Amino acid sequence: MRIPLIALALLTTSVFAQTAPPMSFEEYDPKSTLIVPEHPRTKAKFPFIDIHNHQKRDMSPAEADQLVADMDRIGMSVMVNLSGGSGAELQRGLAALRNGHPKRFVVFANVDFQRIDEPDFGANAAKQLEEDVKNGAVGLKIFKNLGMFLTDKSGKRLPTDDPRLDPIWKKAGDLGIPVLIHTGEPVAFWSPLDKHNERWLELQQFPNRRRDDPKFASFEQTMGEQFNLFRKHPKTKFIAAHLAWLGNDLARLGKLLDELPNVYTEMGAVLYELGRQPKAARAFLIKYQDRVLMGKDIWNADEYATYFRVLETEDEYFDYYRKRHAFWKMYGLGLPDEVLKKIYYKNALKIVPGIDGAGFPD
Repeated sequence: MRIPLIALALLTTSVFAQTAPPMSFEEYDPKSTLIVPEHPRTKAKFPFIDIHNHQKRDMSPAEADQLVADMDRIGMSVMVNLSGGSGAELQRGLAALRNGHPKRFVVFANVDFQRIDEPDFGANAAKQLEEDVKNGAVGLKIFKNLGMFLTDKSGKRLPTDDPRLDPIWKKAGDLGIPVLIHTGEPVAFWSPLDKHNERWLELQQFPNRRRDDPKFASFEQTMGEQFNLFRKHPKTKFIAAHLAWLGNDLARLGKLLDELPNVYTEMGAVLYELGRQPKAARAFLIKYQDRVLMGKDIWNADEYATYFRVLETEDEYFDYYRKRHAFWKMYGLGLPDEVLKKIYYKNALKIVPGIDGAGFPD
């Protein structure tokens, strides 16, 4: 007996539906069959300074020893701990990190913006920053609470360019220290949570990262306030964290750097943007080789290998280390050695005081 084609198709579909295991997008993790040359990197080609890291302030000597051993394994010469705090806690944390390893760590101070409503807040914060620098801080780190979550006693959101904060930025410029500032988040966090949102997986896993609530300013306003801050204080060096959240629009980031010579940037936690556009990213990093610094953000020694492979090799179609940030593949940029040296350490040595430059190649 001959089975009609439509019946056969339905039967085949039914069998497949019964045998194919159900899975969600989160579970789907295909293994590529592509065979191409591979040049994985577990250690950087040149020693590097990580401008964007976070470590606890009460580290024990044994923990510091293990951290340095892991740094040596991947070629990190100096770590910048951005979670330095202020006052006595900064001094304690710096002492703990440098116990036995005085040249391997530097610390950025932080500001307590919860005191914004106090009289002369800006002047007092600037005075504290000066004291923190005397006690060993080599920069100032501003977290993303400023401009997004912080409010004053009236309930009004505290914008990044609020004039009450001007004494802080001026003092940083007077002291010759950089301000590494994290303002905003990926633009997709403000976009509708639908099938077109490329950060859908992350927003499913972390719903509190959505920014479409009216309590938040728009992406453009949030970032515009930061850029206005940069313009208001041209004598202060700013490091816009995470490629200023413009890694998906390198032409716009380039215009910002062209306009504002006091602004630098770093690639912490946004390498996935560079690795998916190798031609444009390579051209951008070569053009702005004096303005970009190496950074990763969350400490995990093994994850640096993806940074080295993207920046140093010309490999094709390899995995990023965190699916919720990039379900797409990476491509190597094959940067010239001189560009690598600037990104890895020369630019940091140029703008961050207090880092020992001995031991780095010329």
